[in-house]
Amino acid sequence: QVQLVESGGGLVRAGGSLRVSCVASGGSFEDYAMGWFRQAPGKEREFVAGIGSVRYYADSVKGRFTISRDNVKNTMYLQMNGLKPEDTAVYFCAATTSVWVLVRNEADYWGQGTQVTVSS
Repeated sequence: QVQLVESGGGLVRAGGSLRVSCVASGGSFEDYAMGWFRQAPGKEREFVAGIGSVRYYADSVKGRFTISRDNVKNTMYLQMNGLKPEDTAVYFCAATTSVWVLVRNEADYWGQGTQVTVSS
């Protein structure tokens, strides 16, 4: 029943910034742990960041990315600074019961993704 829709992706030069958003509907937003994953062509999906009772980041994005959520707007954000070409991927929004589930690279609900391309 939960639906997730991402937006905000685009093309940015290396060193630049983007903020991607995820709007949730069909469930109680406050009850879910939310997170971001990404997948580049030919590569496996990888966990990026999660937010629930705690926040957790993949080592590859620590210090550069910030995850946040607005419960009034039912929206989650990922602020991406200091972008690198290796950050290029489709970024997926996800929801589950605990941030620990997300850290294990799992989730119960998924969005369709938004493309982020970082040029050198």
